[in-house]
Amino acid sequence: MKRKNFYILSDGKLIRRENTLYFENEDGKRPIPINSIYSIYALGSLSVTSKALSLLAKEGVCIHFFNRYGFYEGSFYPRETLISGDLLIKQVEHYLDEEKRLYLARCFVEGALRNMNRVLTPYGLSLDFELDDVDNVRELMGFEALARQRYYGYLDEILKNFDFGVRSKRPPKNEINAMISFGNSLLYSTVLSELYHTQLNPTVSYLHEPFERRFSLALDIAEIFKPFVVDRLVIYLVNKRIIKEDDFNRDFNCVLLNENGYKKFIKAYNEKLESTIKHRQLKRNVSYQRLIRLECYKLIKHLLGVEKYRPLVIWW
Repeated sequence: MKRKNFYILSDGKLIRRENTLYFENEDGKRPIPINSIYSIYALGSLSVTSKALSLLAKEGVCIHFFNRYGFYEGSFYPRETLISGDLLIKQVEHYLDEEKRLYLARCFVEGALRNMNRVLTPYGLSLDFELDDVDNVRELMGFEALARQRYYGYLDEILKNFDFGVRSKRPPKNEINAMISFGNSLLYSTVLSELYHTQLNPTVSYLHEPFERRFSLALDIAEIFKPFVVDRLVIYLVNKRIIKEDDFNRDFNCVLLNENGYKKFIKAYNEKLESTIKHRQLKRNVSYQRLIRLECYKLIKHLLGVEKYRPLVIWW
């Protein structure tokens, strides 16, 4: 049975009876086949019993928690079973060596910018960028932020029905910002799930600074995928009028997707992850979610000195 992502939008509890997992809420109790779950995304208030956590850990299932505003809060990240001391040493070496770290950080930014251009190209728009003069990671992050600001400025020329204006995050000030923030949170969680199924340590990163209580390598890799997973999805949902004015809650300081809006966005996001493209090197169809795992494998090969890392740049 193919494992799939499982999304929980309502308040409830995950419990375990023998070797069966159940989701229980005011509507009753229903079984969840544990061998069919890849990751769990909890957007409602979810409590989990210790017995349920034990079963999830045994099966290697991550739970990603979001607050009522749709912001990522944290993850249940089961004990890693694919630990590699040699790879961890290589990861740390590439972080401590300024030249090696800058190369990888530059790759993540280059991949992000080139994929932004792929989003803009069908509309006759483009970003001009040159990374050769950037000498350190701090400058690189500043350069990327300016390029992304310009990129977001182009979205008003692409989007119909909604105005974007400028990027605002916590809280999002309009509908487009609300969707981008929520989509980025989902993507970060998806990348983290893929990292769990590799030997990479998700706390050792190169573009973003490693911090306690943050899986910063997921942030690095997510940069490459944001333009063609999240941004293209937002453009599609808005311009096809799938998400509309009444799919949001608004107050004096914040705009957020409502329950119906979340359902529409999650459905489209999951369909995006499961959709496939013909991979140029593998010569077979692979899903968007699988592309993330393949990107992790490419990074592992680079760290071990097998093959130089180059970021994924979409061709479709």
